Amino acid sequence: MIKIAICDDEKNIRSYLTSLIREQDAECEMSEYASADEFLSSGMEHDLLFLDIGLKESASGMDGMGMARRIRDMGQIKQPLIIFVTGYEKYVYDAFDVDAFQYLVKPVDEQKFAEVFTRALDKVLSEAEQKKKTLVIQYAGAYKAIPLENIYYMESQGHKIVLDTKDGKLEYYAKIGELEEELQGRFCRIHKGYLANLSYVEEYSRTEAILTNGDKLPLSKYKYGSFVKAYLNFMQREG
Repeated sequence: MIKIAICDDEKNIRSYLTSLIREQDAECEMSEYASADEFLSSGMEHDLLFLDIGLKESASGMDGMGMARRIRDMGQIKQPLIIFVTGYEKYVYDAFDVDAFQYLVKPVDEQKFAEVFTRALDKVLSEAEQKKKTLVIQYAGAYKAIPLENIYYMESQGHKIVLDTKDGKLEYYAKIGELEEELQGRFCRIHKGYLANLSYVEEYSRTEAILTNGDKLPLSKYKYGSFVKAYLNFMQREG
């Protein structure tokens, strides 16, 4: 489900863009905002944002470009793909300052919209697919993307998670329950303290799972049934 936001102080423009989106062949969830303050205070994350670059200044004094800069400065939130909607082409060059994907000039042409929307959707879906193949963690004061194929297993130690990777071990703050939900299908909770990468399970018994690197992980009797099912499904899916 693609989450799309439209932020424009003109209701008729918001309605028009909404109708254009509905005409596209895409499963999406849409939200409309009339000001920068309204958008930012919602706290919602979006994949794609149609933003009026000439948005009237809100109570906080923020216009469309100011809002885009604020979003880009908020590194801890999911960064949406931004498509500027403007009535003046002279503002187009400003879009590059905030890494905007594209711009549409009012009145928005239906064919042009469809072309831009299709390319934006392809990019969003491509990035989502790539994200499924990596784990992004906060490590040493920065964000680090680790390919899932590099991780043998994850171990919960208090409030930290220890990643056993092909490049060694990494520790960072996270909850194993959240990781279990995020990585289901590729990783399996085989014990209350362990998530194993199903790609590297070489053999198993009722008490342990042995990985291709030789590591032996405890396999809980309470997790055995769900592990076997997940493992067999994974092997069938991966062929």
